[in-house]
Amino acid sequence: MIFDLDALADLDSAGHRPAFNAAFAELGLDVEWSESRYRQLQVLSDERRRVAAELRKRGICTECDVLAELLVDEICVTKEMILGETILDADISPRAGLVDLITEAFGAGIGIGVVSNGSHAWVEPLVRQLVGEGVAGVVVTGDDAHEGNLFAAALAELGIAGADALAFVGTHIAERAATVAGMPTVAIDRDDVAGAPLRMAECRRIHDHWRDSHRPSAA
Repeated sequence: MIFDLDALADLDSAGHRPAFNAAFAELGLDVEWSESRYRQLQVLSDERRRVAAELRKRGICTECDVLAELLVDEICVTKEMILGETILDADISPRAGLVDLITEAFGAGIGIGVVSNGSHAWVEPLVRQLVGEGVAGVVVTGDDAHEGNLFAAALAELGIAGADALAFVGTHIAERAATVAGMPTVAIDRDDVAGAPLRMAECRRIHDHWRDSHRPSAA
């Protein structure tokens, strides 16, 4: 089982958004993202585009502003520095039921991996904080895979094929990456905290259904 860190926990509310707001304040910008505004901006595929869109909306820069790229870079670099310094002390908890699922899988001898575009310096200790010491056998970050597919890198470290794993994803970008890596996926919605928690039996049914639907047809 390979978990996108955004599926495992809601990093946006207690991690990324506050770090961006602190970066805006540190750079003297009169910008503060509410939860609703941040969710609106998440339709854009990456953080730099979200920041640039906000700056244009507020008239701080324009799309053709030569200095805009430098300002966006400075905001994002400052945000990452603040995030690395604060995220382990933030109020971040695993999504409901996922730790029980991971514990059940770990006890059954199933390998657990976690992937994230974040820095390895804070991702690995955060994973230990969320699921326990030694549970995730593989943690792959943007520092490790650079521009490559994080799910493919995790599969390589685990020594398995995509068809033999199950990906748990929290974003459309992660879902696409897992699909490209040849993996069946389970989408974990940020608001999906109610209802019956996932268990191994259901995960096996999801995986078996995917394999049956992707089985080559007889010639």
